[in-house]
Amino acid sequence: MSFKKTYTPKKGYTPISQIGKCTLERLEFGIIMLDAGEKLTFHTEDKETAFIMLEGHVNVYVNGEKWENVGNRATVFENRRAESFYMPIEQTLEIEAIDKIKIAVCATPVKEKTEPQLLREDHVVLKMLGDVPFQRETSFIIDGSTNAKVLTIGESYPQNGNWAGFPPHKHDEDNMPVECIAEEIYYFLFNPEQGFAVQCLYTEDGEIDEAYRVKSDELVEFPRGYHSTVAAPAYECYFLWLMAGDYQGFNRKNDPDHDWFLKA
Repeated sequence: MSFKKTYTPKKGYTPISQIGKCTLERLEFGIIMLDAGEKLTFHTEDKETAFIMLEGHVNVYVNGEKWENVGNRATVFENRRAESFYMPIEQTLEIEAIDKIKIAVCATPVKEKTEPQLLREDHVVLKMLGDVPFQRETSFIIDGSTNAKVLTIGESYPQNGNWAGFPPHKHDEDNMPVECIAEEIYYFLFNPEQGFAVQCLYTEDGEIDEAYRVKSDELVEFPRGYHSTVAAPAYECYFLWLMAGDYQGFNRKNDPDHDWFLKA
């Protein structure tokens, strides 16, 4: 079973990870691409859904309102504070592209219906995490400060040639407050586009033991297991990370074989 998937760019909405058709049970991911002037109607069904603006600008029509000119970058490497919008379950909306757009669609089933929410760039929290050679700049876009009930979403920019998420960590056991059960996806882009990273995913018992070379428009699903990423030198690396589980936020356990240096 492969935990890696590739997105082939095309117009409209393309589901990539779908519950019942992938390794995940609580998390879905897809991409919307439109040219200037094109429109797309989207219904969230039984899932709270976050739309992260990767490229371009849109108008959003929801509940009789118009949110104008949502989006603040031509590429993810231009601005590290993404604009986004959140939609509750059973919500219909229309997206109108102002220019060429690319949107990441992140969703998870929930029961409670909340309210739509527009999140401009000033909402995003940006932090530098770790130290060289495992340093990355990470943004926090969707979390408990928003109307989302389950989703936690952000973006990471590892320093060239650095690791991200090291020591390897996991979140697949109910051992709060240290660790919770949460699925996750990383979706990658690079500048220049031919760049790559290596995504590791493994379990202690060896049932999963993978190291994927990931390129632009590829993603890796984490249903369980330890995971860590290393970016190739000379290329800007980006990944969108999205989580859904029993708790909203970060409750994770480092691999004890590799966190010794943190205690030194």
